[in-house]
Amino acid sequence: MSSPLRTPNPGEPQRSHSEVRLSVEQASYAYSPNPSQAPSFTLEALSFQAKPGEIVAILGPNASGKSTLLQLISGALEPLSGRVFLNGFATHSLPPKTRAQRIAFVQQESRLLFPARVWEFVMHGRHAHGRSVRFESENDVIIVKNALAQVGAEHLSDRWMNKISGGEKQRVILARALAQQPLLLLLDEPTLHLDIGAQVDLLESLRRLAVGNRYTVVVVTHELSLAGEYADQVVLMHKGKCLRVGPPASVYQRDLLEQVFQAPLSVEMTSSGRPRVTLLAKD
Repeated sequence: MSSPLRTPNPGEPQRSHSEVRLSVEQASYAYSPNPSQAPSFTLEALSFQAKPGEIVAILGPNASGKSTLLQLISGALEPLSGRVFLNGFATHSLPPKTRAQRIAFVQQESRLLFPARVWEFVMHGRHAHGRSVRFESENDVIIVKNALAQVGAEHLSDRWMNKISGGEKQRVILARALAQQPLLLLLDEPTLHLDIGAQVDLLESLRRLAVGNRYTVVVVTHELSLAGEYADQVVLMHKGKCLRVGPPASVYQRDLLEQVFQAPLSVEMTSSGRPRVTLLAKD
C-alpha cells in the first residue's frame, strides 16, 4: 500500500538516520494539577529508536507511564525535556493534518458516535487526507478495500459495527488506521477484552503488516508472552521509569520481571529463541 507524498516543514530540525524512523531522545513528561504544586506523576527521561518494519512493545503494570509515553510519541503531548522525532521531525510540532497522515493512533476504546457499517467506519481513516464518506474518490475506495483485506476483514464490509465480535471489531479498527496510510502505528492495549485466539491473530496481523508494509509499530500491552513472541524491542516501564530497553530475550530476566509485576514468574526460551513467561502459583 503506497504512502501519499508528504511535504516536510523546513523549519523542523532534522535528525534522521537512513535506517531510523522513530527516535525518542531523552523524552520526559510531568503531570501537575497546579503549577505551584509538585507533579502528581513524572515520566523520567528515556530513549530508544525504531526502524521501519519493527514492532516495539511497551510493557509495565498500571500507572507505570506506558500510555503517557505513547501520547508523547504521538505528538499529543510535548515533552518536558528531550524530543520525539519521526523521520527527523518533532512529532508534537507537526501540523494536526500532517500528524494524522503520518501517525495512526488506535486507542483502548473506539466508541461509535452513530451507527455505521464497517466500510464507512474504515473510510473515516481517509479524513486525514481531506476525504469524507460522502465524497470519497475511487482511490479512497480502493485504499479502504485494501486495508480491510490486509487485516482479513473484507468479508465484514457491509456488516454493522455493533453487530460484529470483539476480535472482528479490533481488526476493523486496525483497518481504519491503515486507511490513513501512516508511517507509524501506535496501539494502546489492542488485545484488551480479546480471547487468546483473537490476541494471537491480531499480533500476527501486526507482525505481517510491519514487515510487509514497513510500518513502524509501537504497542502498549500487558501480554508478556505475546510481546516476547512478536516484538523486536521491548521498553520495560515501572513507576515512571524505563528500566530496560532491548530485544525480548535480553529484557526478560526473571528477577527483573518479578520485581516489576510483583508476581512469581518463570521465563524460558522457546526453540525460536523467544522468551515465554508463565505465572507461577504462589507458595
